[in-house]
Order: sequence, then C-alpha cells, then structure tokens
Amino acid sequence: MMKEYQQVNGKDKEKIEIELLLQGLYAWCGYDYRNYAYNSIRRRIWHRVHAEKLGSITGLLEKILHDSDCLKRLIQDFSIHVTEMFRDPVFFLAFREKIVPVLRTYPSIRIWHAGCSTGEEVYSMAILLQEEGIYEKTKIYATDISADVLKVAKTGVFPIANMRKFTTNYIKAGGTKAFSDYYDVKGDTVKFEINLTKNIVFAQHNLVTDRSFNEFHVIFCRNVLIYFDKALQNKVHQLFYDSLGMFGFLGLGDRESILFTDTAGCYEELSSQEKLYRKIK
Repeated sequence: MMKEYQQVNGKDKEKIEIELLLQGLYAWCGYDYRNYAYNSIRRRIWHRVHAEKLGSITGLLEKILHDSDCLKRLIQDFSIHVTEMFRDPVFFLAFREKIVPVLRTYPSIRIWHAGCSTGEEVYSMAILLQEEGIYEKTKIYATDISADVLKVAKTGVFPIANMRKFTTNYIKAGGTKAFSDYYDVKGDTVKFEINLTKNIVFAQHNLVTDRSFNEFHVIFCRNVLIYFDKALQNKVHQLFYDSLGMFGFLGLGDRESILFTDTAGCYEELSSQEKLYRKIK
C-alpha cells in the first residue's frame, strides 16, 4: 500500500514542481508558460534539468532565480523555432489567389505575423507582396516573445544550405521570379536584400500576457497555438479577434483551427485545408 502511494505521490510531486517553476518564472520575469501544453512543457523542463546537470525540477527553479544565463537557456528551450521560407507552399498560393485580390482594393494594408520566429515567413510574405505589386502600401508587424530570434530576423541572414528547400517552396507557392534574385551569397550564408525589410517592424510581443496594439487587415499565427492548452488557445484567439478589423483575414497552421473557440462563429472559412478565415462579425 505504501509503495503504491509513493508512486502516485511522485507523479503529484512532479506536477507541483512544474507548477512552482512556471509560477516562479512568471513572478520573476513575466514570462507566462503556465497554460502551455503540459506534455510539451514537461519535456522541455526535464531537458534543461539534465542539461544543467541538476537532480530535480526544484533545483532548476533555484538556479534560474540566481543565474540569469540559465534563465535565458530555459526561455530558449521553451521557444519553438521551427520555420522555413514559404513553409506549406499551398498556403501561400491560396493567399496569393484568394486574399491578395481583396487587399489590392485597400488604400493601405497592415499585416501582423504573430510568433514570427527567425523571420523566414515574414520575408516570404514581403516577397509575395512585392511580386503582387502591393508591398509599397503594406506595413508588416513581425513579433515574437524572444528577443534573440528577432535579432536574427532583423539581419535577413540565413544558411545557404536551406536555399534549395526554400527555392522549391517558393516555386510551388507561385513565385514569379528567380528566387536567387532576392538574396546575395556571403560564404555559407545568404543575406536577403534590405529592400524587403523597409516596411517591416520587428518587435517583442508576448501572446500570453500582452494586449492588442493595432487593428490589422491580416493576422498570421502559424504553428504556434499547437503548443498552448485549450484555455490559452481561446485567450489568444480572442486577442486576434480584437486585433482584426471587420472582414480581416486570419491564417493558421495546418494543425490549428478556430473550431471550439469562443470566436469560431465570427469567421467564414475561406479554405479548410490552408486554414484561412475571414472575420464576418
């Protein structure tokens, strides 16, 4: 009986330790991961525990409170940065064919890339809009919780090894030029032309704790919400709803949806496969 109790109690203790760590992180520096998907956040916490050669999650909490470098490493572990240019090309093709014609009728355009990571998707959109002749009247707001990835995004410098994949994506997304026209090769990296960033504003923004900061015609948040629990997903969807102008467009990742959120009835579905929606009320 005692052995069985200890096993159950051990699981409970782990949850308590994780809750204390996340609460401490929020109280200490304002990063709120308390409603992230539990299994995902648990894996990342244990990865950091082992990487720091610690024996417990409580030990990690103690270390991040007294070691700013360890805190930065943990935040980096929590930040998901899997991205590529023209990722899911059919999404960009659908945007080009279904939404760009509407945007052409606007005198000015505001687009928000929420959770922009290292910026590949933002540069992709700048290229697409330039080819469609509407970049000059567009302002793109590219935000992320991580200051480190925003620094990378601002440089427009990416590994040359990625260019073959990015070029294939670009062609499938309906690209109209040679993709290599948009960057210069510098050793084992490429730098995208500075012209692409002239209408881009890079800034830190926390989807969990920060509020709406403008009204947008288009909001992209792709492959970010899958790391949140249902309650937090609903909260962020409310933020997007509040930030979208009437008849504005919302683009999500291929594993994400507005179904079962409080705002689901406020959108019409433009493409179920590409997860493109339009706000209608």
